[in-house]
Amino acid sequence: MKTLSIGIAGLGTVAQGVLTLLASNRALIEQRSGVSVNLVRVASRSAKPDVDLHGADFSTDVMDLLSDPRVDVIVELIGGETLAKELIVAALNNGKAVVTANKAVIALHGNELPRQRLRFEAAVAGAIPIIQAFQYGLVANQFSALSGIINGTCNYMLSAMESEGVDFDAILERAQALGYAEADPSFDVDGIDAAHKLTILMALAFGTDFEFDKVYVEGIRAITPKDISYATELGYRIKHLGILRSNADGIEARVHPTLVAQSELVAHVNGVLNAVQVVSDAAGKTLFSGPGAGGAATASAVVADIIATALHPEQTAGDSSSSRPIPIMPIEKISSAYYLRIPTRDEPGVFAEVTQILSSHNINLDAVIQKDSHAQGGSVDIVILTEDIQEAQMHEALAQLEALATVTAPVMRIRVAPQD
Repeated sequence: MKTLSIGIAGLGTVAQGVLTLLASNRALIEQRSGVSVNLVRVASRSAKPDVDLHGADFSTDVMDLLSDPRVDVIVELIGGETLAKELIVAALNNGKAVVTANKAVIALHGNELPRQRLRFEAAVAGAIPIIQAFQYGLVANQFSALSGIINGTCNYMLSAMESEGVDFDAILERAQALGYAEADPSFDVDGIDAAHKLTILMALAFGTDFEFDKVYVEGIRAITPKDISYATELGYRIKHLGILRSNADGIEARVHPTLVAQSELVAHVNGVLNAVQVVSDAAGKTLFSGPGAGGAATASAVVADIIATALHPEQTAGDSSSSRPIPIMPIEKISSAYYLRIPTRDEPGVFAEVTQILSSHNINLDAVIQKDSHAQGGSVDIVILTEDIQEAQMHEALAQLEALATVTAPVMRIRVAPQD
C-alpha cells in the first residue's frame, strides 16, 4: 500500500470537511485506492481547539508546511489570493505537490503556476468530478460547448424567487441568514465566482490560457419576479449560467442570467445544486450535477485529488505547454435570441413604435406578451422574445427604444440559452 503524507493549510469549513472525511472513511479509501493518507501537519492563522486534528502537529504559520520534510502534499484551503498564491508557488518550486480548492488563484494566476504536481478539482463545482471527466471520462472527445449552473448562491436565490414570488433583496437577506451568501454578496451575485470557474473550465476543455479578463460577466441583481413569471409564460426558466461555445470566430465565454427552455434538464436543477452540461463529438450531450459547495461536498473533491496525486504523481490538471492562442469573442460579436421587457405608457401606437424600431435593426420577433393596464393612463410591459441577432445590433436597438418618450424605464434584456 502506498503512503502519502499531507499537510493542510487552513481550518475553515472545507478543511474541517477533509479532516472528517479522511478519518471517517479511511478504511474505505484505502480499500478502493490502495493509498494510506497520513496527516502530519495542519497550519492555520488562528487555532481552533475544538477541531480534532487527529494527532497532526499544528502551527499558525502556513509556511511551516514548506519546511516540514514529512509533508509530500500541501492541501491549500486558506482561500484568498496573496498568501495562498505565495504558498502554492513556493510549494511547487520546492518539489511538493499541491491540491487546492482556490478558484481565484487558478483563474487569475494559473498561467504563472507550474502545472506539474498541481491539482484543483475542488475549485470548480464542488463535489462534481468535472475536471476528472475532462482528464479521463471524456479524454477522447473534442468539445464544442459547455454550459452550466456553477454558483449555488445564485441558483438558490433564483429558485426561491420563482417558487415564492419574492424579490431579490428579500431572498438575498434570507440567503445570508442561511449562510449561502456572504455579508458582502457581490462575489456571488455579480457573477465573479462563476466567471473564475468558467475560466478554469475553458482552459481545460479548449486548451486555452487562463483568460479571466476576457470572460463577459453579468450578475442577477436586476432580475425581478415579473421577469421570472413572464419567462415561465413563454416556456422558460431563468438560470444564471456560465456558457462556453466554440465556433469559427473563436470561443464565446460568458456568465449571465439566461432563459433556459423548460424542456432542458438544466432548467430543473434547483436550490444550491450545480450542473455542468458538456457537448462533445463522440459522447454527445452529457450532464454532470450535484452539490456545488459546502464542506463535505468540496472535501470529497479535495480527497479525490489527494488520492490521484498518490497514484499518478506526474500527471497534471491539463498541460500548460499545449495552450492554444484561441481568440475569445467580445460579447458584442455573439449572437443570441433575447427576452426583452419594455415598460411603456399604455397608449395607442406604442407597440407599433417598438416593433418598427426592432424591424429597422433586422430583429425578428418569436413571441410577444402584452398585458392590459389596470389603470387609466397607466404603464404596461411589452414582453418580446426575439430570434437570434448579434449583440451589437441589439445594443443599438435598445438605445433607440429607451429614447422613446413612451418607454418609461430601461429595457430589461436577458439572453436565451443557445440550442447546442
